[in-house]
Amino acid sequence: MQCFVNVLEKVRFGADKLCKTNLFETTRMFCDLYGFEPGQAQSSHVHEASDKVYYVIDGKGVFRVGDEERTVGAGHAVFVPAGRLHAVHNLGPSRLVVLVFMAPKP
Repeated sequence: MQCFVNVLEKVRFGADKLCKTNLFETTRMFCDLYGFEPGQAQSSHVHEASDKVYYVIDGKGVFRVGDEERTVGAGHAVFVPAGRLHAVHNLGPSRLVVLVFMAPKP
């Protein structure tokens, strides 16, 4: 397993939908990198038994956790407890890059 990675070299973007790049994965957790073009979103969903953390590396995004919605930018982290509805939307005009940790791995 690779233990060191240059995160910024791994960022990818897709024209049709957000791009997910896996950086680390074990039987207990995973760490992905999400690249959102302006207008792209991760629709509302729930992970019943896993906690999730979003960390914004670049850009700004609208993050929804339960009934709360906030626009956050680089340097901010968003915690989503297991069982909580959540979503991400890049309203633009810039790209959005987010590091995502989830445990336990669903």
